[in-house]
Amino acid sequence: MVQIESAPERLEPATRDKLQARLIAGESTLSEHKQEEAFRVIDRRPFTAEGELRKEVVEEEEREAKREAAKIPAAPPEAPKTAAAPPPAETPKRIAAFENLVRMLGSNAAMVLGAYADPRTGQPMIDPDAARELIDMLDALHEKTKGNLSPEEDNLLLDLLGKLKMTFLEVNQAVAAEAAKAKAKARP
Repeated sequence: MVQIESAPERLEPATRDKLQARLIAGESTLSEHKQEEAFRVIDRRPFTAEGELRKEVVEEEEREAKREAAKIPAAPPEAPKTAAAPPPAETPKRIAAFENLVRMLGSNAAMVLGAYADPRTGQPMIDPDAARELIDMLDALHEKTKGNLSPEEDNLLLDLLGKLKMTFLEVNQAVAAEAAKAKAKARP
């Protein structure tokens, strides 16, 4: 049985020297190839050190303008230009979890505006500060998701916000009127 050892330390000295010579020869040819390859640096910045446009940039802009002019046929001067509508983007899909979140925040806001009775006392709960906070949350949600909602989700959120804001104003006016009546009764 012949046993082959791959480690250079275990080879006979002559074989080890030959192997090292091959490695060194291979390295030298690699470095020679690297030295032969040259690279070139192209400054693609649009401005010179003085802050002026480079002539290449100006020429490129002129070529681009000519290409654009060739693509678009000349329109009659009397025709008013209408803003081109952007291509219809993909309509976002409805997500039930989002609608449930909006409804949950809306019902909590309605509850603290007196729409529901407190189960313990049977009296409507009115907490304008909590209602304001929930309405602000829905407003922030609407602002941050603008353009990412399906039309149904957007309508749900806008309708709910409109109703809650109107109810909030009515409740605040009623609370202010009650406070004014209480003050008037306190003054003899």
